[in-house]
Parts: sequence; C-alpha cells; structure tokens
Amino acid sequence: MPELPEVESIKNLLSTGGPDWPPLVGKTIAAAQVLWQRTLATPTPKQFSRQVVGQAIKTIERRGKFLTLVLSRDTLLIHLRMSGDLQMEPKMRPIAPHHRLFLELDNGWRLALNDPRKFGRVWLTDQPNTVLGKLGPEPLDDAFTPEALYQRLQARHRQLKPLLMDQSFLAGLGNIYTDEALHLACLHPLTLSNQLTLEQTERLWASLRAILQEGIRLNGASIDWVYRGGEFQNYFRVYQRTGEACPTCGTPIQRTTVGQRGTHFCPTCQPAPT
Repeated sequence: MPELPEVESIKNLLSTGGPDWPPLVGKTIAAAQVLWQRTLATPTPKQFSRQVVGQAIKTIERRGKFLTLVLSRDTLLIHLRMSGDLQMEPKMRPIAPHHRLFLELDNGWRLALNDPRKFGRVWLTDQPNTVLGKLGPEPLDDAFTPEALYQRLQARHRQLKPLLMDQSFLAGLGNIYTDEALHLACLHPLTLSNQLTLEQTERLWASLRAILQEGIRLNGASIDWVYRGGEFQNYFRVYQRTGEACPTCGTPIQRTTVGQRGTHFCPTCQPAPT
C-alpha cells in the first residue's frame, strides 16, 4: 500500500507533470466514467459523472495517505489502498485492464485509476472533512512537536507498532516506514506507548521525520508491481531484510508478527521491553 512518501511523490508528479505529459493542475475535466461502481464511495456514478465535468483542478494536496484534488466547487479524494495506481495517458489510448475510473481532461489527456484488486476508493464531496476529519496529525507538520507526540503516547496504553500505524493517531504511516523509524529510534515494536520517556519520544519523533523525509527525497519505495519510480527500497534498514545484517550492529534482522502485520527489527538495537 502506498504510504505517505509514495502518495507525496505521486502528488508532486501530478502537480509538476511527467517526462512526457503535462501538469494536472489548471486543467478542466471534460468527461468522466466509472468502470467499477464500488470504486466510487460517493456520490452515485451517474451523479459523479454529471457533477465533476466542467470543474477545473486548482491544486493537488495530500492528507495522510489520501490524495486530494481541490476542484472549482468540490474536492476529489483518492485513496489507493492495496493496489491502486494513478496513470496519465492520452485519452485516445484504449482503456487498459483494471482501469476502474477515469477523468478526461480538456487537453486531450486522461487521468485513470488502475486498481487490480479493486480496493481503491474515490470520494467527490464539498465537505472533505467528513472523510478526513478523523485523521491524526501530519508527522511532518511544524505543529507536530516532540512534546505533542509525547502527550499522545502517554494518553494511550498500546504497542508502538500498531499505534503508529493507526491513522487516527498519526496520518500516513504504514508497515514500511513504521519498521524503519522504530529501528532508527532503537525502539522495539512491542514497547508500550505510555512507557516511553520524553528522551525516547524525542528520538522517535526525529526518526519518524528523518525516515519520511528520506522516503520523499527518493520518491518512495518500489517493492512490488504497483508503485513505480521510487528508490527508497535500496536503503531499507530492516524492512524485508530478514536474516540480513543490521546496518548498525551486524545482528541478523528478525521478523515477527505484530497486529497481524509482518514486522522487522534488530533484537540487539531494539531490545524487547521487559
């Protein structure tokens, strides 16, 4: 699933344009079609096609793992889930397999949501907060300070790994960047949140931001056939490196399951909580 750095990279690419296609910002939607009805969370496909046509794309933003297209009147929210991908292509190109929804633009191009597993979702709404309102703070925002993180951790009694992946606690983190940040912070994924000291919290805060910023710099991670173009997978510290040497101490990386998610850590750098 694309996480914060991948969605941020997609946002940047759509905003500035690719090597052979123009920026999305400033274009007007000339036509729309929903090919898989369940891809659209709201409104109905018929209403969507009627309502979105004629609206210009003013800006492209990101909130957590959501891509946000701010239109002339409404907001288009896109969550790629497990296998979703956004593709810009000439509108005369034949519709590809697994295209679930597309927008035709006034410049002859088409923005298509391609989603083999059909888990991606799209919302067209004039009240985006009804979808985004329950998300936690953005980990790269200036308002997200070590003290703010400490207060949130102390208010909960949960294991660090599933808590950091809870989108209502912190927006944008998934399996990859949580494992990477916890290793950099030298914290075991099963550590209870309210047992962290302020010093440990400051280390976690700095590690989260460093890992996410590095992920964005490298255009995210490309680890399967869905998201393409990233290089962060070449610099993983622990994720999917079971049995390989820890880059810090040389101890073999271990894999366990936490909250039904595969979790990678170094048993020496990240000692288990007592």
